[in-house]
Amino acid sequence: MNHFAIALAASLLTVPAYSQPDREEPRYLDNRSTATDVVRSLYNAINRHEYLRAWSYFHEPERPDFENFAEGYAETEFARLEVSNEGSEGAAGTVYWTVPVAIEAVRSDGTTKLFAGCYTLSQANPAIQATPPFQPIGIRKGEIRETSGSLQDAIPTDCGDRNE
Repeated sequence: MNHFAIALAASLLTVPAYSQPDREEPRYLDNRSTATDVVRSLYNAINRHEYLRAWSYFHEPERPDFENFAEGYAETEFARLEVSNEGSEGAAGTVYWTVPVAIEAVRSDGTTKLFAGCYTLSQANPAIQATPPFQPIGIRKGEIRETSGSLQDAIPTDCGDRNE
């Protein structure tokens, strides 16, 4: 076996499964323009196995422990995301959004699990943010539970008032 063939074989063994030829790596998405875009960016980071970036979409005081967060996705090959219409309301200089979601998580062993629920996001009015660092729209919490059925049917129709 020549050196090129050995190097090629070794490189194929180190390529993550999500970027194998049968599954193209998703294009990079980091959009914090709307609450829905933040949730889509979160799952883009998860699908690219960029857990530090995924973790960064959470507001600092509410961020989960990074190691536990990353470990929670260790067996996730990729996730399919469906979102419904976000809701919003303002309160004392802060805007809160709720985003209904359904997620089909495909594990490394090929099994799938279905989850549904709502993400609550917020942002202080950009005009009143006077000192660094600027705080973009961020996730305050996710109330996501395992469910059954189809991905499209699992999306909640309403998140209710979740900005507590």
